Amino acid sequence: MERQAETKPLDEHYLIARKLSWQQQLFRRVIPWLRDYANRDQTLAAERAEMDRLSRFMLMPRGVTTQTVMVGDMPATWITPANAVPGRALLHAHGGGFITGSRQTHRALVARLTLACRARALVYDYRLAPEHAHPAALDDTLAAYSWLRGAGFAPAQIILCGDSAGGALVLLALLKLRDAGDPLPSSAVCLSPVTDLTGSGETMISNAERAILLKPEHLTGMPHYVGAQDASSGQVSPLFADLHDLPPLLILAGSIEILLSDATRFADKALAAGVDATLEVWPGMWHDWPVFAPFLPEAQDAIRRIGAFVEAVQGY
Repeated sequence: MERQAETKPLDEHYLIARKLSWQQQLFRRVIPWLRDYANRDQTLAAERAEMDRLSRFMLMPRGVTTQTVMVGDMPATWITPANAVPGRALLHAHGGGFITGSRQTHRALVARLTLACRARALVYDYRLAPEHAHPAALDDTLAAYSWLRGAGFAPAQIILCGDSAGGALVLLALLKLRDAGDPLPSSAVCLSPVTDLTGSGETMISNAERAILLKPEHLTGMPHYVGAQDASSGQVSPLFADLHDLPPLLILAGSIEILLSDATRFADKALAAGVDATLEVWPGMWHDWPVFAPFLPEAQDAIRRIGAFVEAVQGY
C-alpha cells in the first residue's frame, strides 16, 4: 500500500536566525549563470566531465591528505585530516541528481567536513543512472559501509553523510541496515536531501521561482534512477518508509530551495517516530550551499555546525 506524506507549512522553529553575508548576495547573482552554463544543451557524458572540471575551482583545504582506494571494484578516495580522531570515519555519498557527480566533484566539501568532524572520510564513485537504476547506488553505499567495517571501523564510530541525491542514499542505507538487523552507524548528516522521488513536495512549486541552483526542470535524473521501481515506495523514497529506530540525524536545508519540503516532511515524520532528528533551515540559502565553502561564510558555518553535531554524538 502506498504511504502518503502530509504537506505542512514550515515550522518556524526550524529556521536559523542569522544575518546574511554580502557574499551570499553576490552568489545569488552569480550562481544562476553558473547553473545555466553547466546545464546548457550537451550530452550527459559532457555534463559529467564539465562538473569534474568546474569542481577543480573548489579549493582543497590545508591539513588533509588523499589516497585512492578500491572498494571492491568501485573507486573511492580516503581523505585524512591532520586532526583525525583514531577510529572515527565519515562515509560520504555525493550529490548530482543520481546521474552526475563523483568523488572528484565533492572532495573539497568532504575534506572540509573531515576537518570539522575530526574524522577520516571515504567518498566513493557509486554507479549512476541511467546506466544503473535503483538499487545499484544504494547497493554501492551499503558495500562502502561494509568495507569501512571490514577495515576495522566500529559502527559506533562511523557517520554517514550525503548531500542532495546522496542524502537519499544515506537514509535508504539506514533503513536497509535497520531492517536487516545489521549494526547502524552512530549518526547521519543530510545536506539538502532528496527524500521524495515522486516530487510531490509543496516547495517544488512554491520555491520554483526563487530557487537559484536547482530548479524542477533539473530533476530529470530521478525517473532514470527509479527505473522500474515504484517511487512512492519506502524502499525508493525514504519519506514514505517507517522511520522508527534510526540513529541521530542532522538535516540541513535552505529556505529557498525546491527540496525544502523534502527535508521538513522527513524531519517531522522522523520526530513523530521517536528519532532524535534535528532539522535546520537556513534563511536565504539555496540547494547544497555548503559546497561553496570557503567562499561563502554560511557554507563554512554549516560545516562547523556539522562538526559540532558529530562531536556531540561521539561524546569526545
